[in-house]
Amino acid sequence: MSLTTRFKMPGQLPSLFIGSYPAFTKCPESRMPEFAFIGRSNVGKSSLINNLTGYKQLAKTSSTPGKTQLINLFEVSKSWILADLPGYGFAKVSKTSREKWDKMTKDYLRNRTNLAMVMLLIDSRIPPQNSDIEFINWLGENGLSFTIAFTKADKQSKNATEKLIGEYWKVLKESWEIFPAHIITSSVSGMGRDELIELIEIACSNYMEEE
Repeated sequence: MSLTTRFKMPGQLPSLFIGSYPAFTKCPESRMPEFAFIGRSNVGKSSLINNLTGYKQLAKTSSTPGKTQLINLFEVSKSWILADLPGYGFAKVSKTSREKWDKMTKDYLRNRTNLAMVMLLIDSRIPPQNSDIEFINWLGENGLSFTIAFTKADKQSKNATEKLIGEYWKVLKESWEIFPAHIITSSVSGMGRDELIELIEIACSNYMEEE
């Protein structure tokens, strides 16, 4: 492992890059709780990961969707693992590649034994997308613990973000009795960072109690 030391920001969470893997079967076993970050292509996943950990370039950011193509693992604060998963949606790649990424991701989510929670990122500015709704329902159907992180909230008013969340609820209440847990975030302003860290700390504590 190599310690990422460049481009530090205040409130940094010491982070180690573990490696990139083409399948969950290739990922190293660990007893640390693991948190998987996933969302539509161009949702701001890399920026959120960098803001959360306090490193400007821990996860690679790009204006070209679909850059994350493997399962990228990072050890954070010597206590938990962050899994950066390939995005889904409109990445300009072949159908074969999309299907390969989808299988890799879902195999990982269903079978990674130390997975504590999925962080599902959704752009707070875009009306409900079928791919997001389908993925939320898939997580529920497979009994996976998850939290929705609405991203890019700094780019619009609070009322606009709340309206978007309401639109999601109109669709989801057909299948859900209550709206899934969610946090409103911004990688620019840092909104939601403290809540994410607290959520992860609680989940880590619960995970260790169950071990």
